Amino acid sequence: MRVGVSGAGGRMGRTVATAIAATDDLALAGLFDPGAVGEVIDGVSVTGDPAAIAGCEVVVEFTNPDVVVENLASWRSLGVHTVVGTSGFTVERIERVRSMWGGGPPNCLIVPNFSIGAVLMMRFAELAAPHFAAAEIIELHHDRKVDAPSGTAVATAGRIAGAKAEQRRAVESTELVPGARGGSVEGVSVHSVRLPGLLAHQEVLFGNEGEVLEIRHDTTDRAAFIPGVLLAIRRVAEFPGVTVGLDELL
Repeated sequence: MRVGVSGAGGRMGRTVATAIAATDDLALAGLFDPGAVGEVIDGVSVTGDPAAIAGCEVVVEFTNPDVVVENLASWRSLGVHTVVGTSGFTVERIERVRSMWGGGPPNCLIVPNFSIGAVLMMRFAELAAPHFAAAEIIELHHDRKVDAPSGTAVATAGRIAGAKAEQRRAVESTELVPGARGGSVEGVSVHSVRLPGLLAHQEVLFGNEGEVLEIRHDTTDRAAFIPGVLLAIRRVAEFPGVTVGLDELL
């Protein structure tokens, strides 16, 4: 299968390109990144011309949230199945992509987190949500992550909100410092931490009178994302239109 990478010059783009090149049933066939033109990754030159992806069956998108929708429009017009790992996909942005993309083929798979453990963490949170009065999310990432909150946190909050009627608290605290209570995503408070030394981590806290349940996932190496990326590449053609998350693939 011929696979391209958009955002090939970034940290995840390079990691994914190398993994594709090392996989027997996949071929690294095109690299797109206007910020890394002329670089060579595993024998393939990076270009700033979207046409470099035209000969691919699948493209993996790991770019900046500011340009991702424009890139997706290009891959849609080229007829290339697209796997999206770029962060920053709110409910509104997903609906925008659905409207722009329409049905397939080609197909589009938007994945908030490729880690199998992170997918399970979101599922466990969804299962726990109806049984607790309230929930909060703390997501922690490296200090070069360009957006907050993370796509994983947004997706987790959405699933918690969809599984329970409302958050129930004795007191809604008044913020003495704006932002102290975090941001609200579908009624769930989300707190974003950005520090050097971190990679990708998330805690989901559930509270009832007399007890707290904590679900935590830690990513310590980007290698954790690769099995999920390869799974998505191999199976995106099976899911018409726009699909969100790895759940259906698992």
